[in-house]
Amino acid sequence: MSFTDRMAYALEKDLIDDERHTRVGLRVTAITAFWAVIVPILVVYGVTGRQRETEVLSIAASLTVLLPFLAAVIATHGRRFGIGGAYVVLTLLMVLPAVWIAQLG
Repeated sequence: MSFTDRMAYALEKDLIDDERHTRVGLRVTAITAFWAVIVPILVVYGVTGRQRETEVLSIAASLTVLLPFLAAVIATHGRRFGIGGAYVVLTLLMVLPAVWIAQLG
């Protein structure tokens, strides 16, 4: 295998990595945006509804932890270990708010 063949392979591999990194970034961004919008809506609805909606608050508490964990899994599976590690830390930090939301119900 000549030098030009190896360089062509390396450039082709880099393009595939760039596409994968872009896909992973878009998925993680979509999950984060969904999480940032839907959890507060569920909490507000669960607290200010006609009666306390314990099921809605339970779903909100679950999503508070599960969606960052899902983003961590997707990022790690896509070989974006820095982003995956950040979302693991975020998942651990979201345990206390999830407990607080669950106690509202």
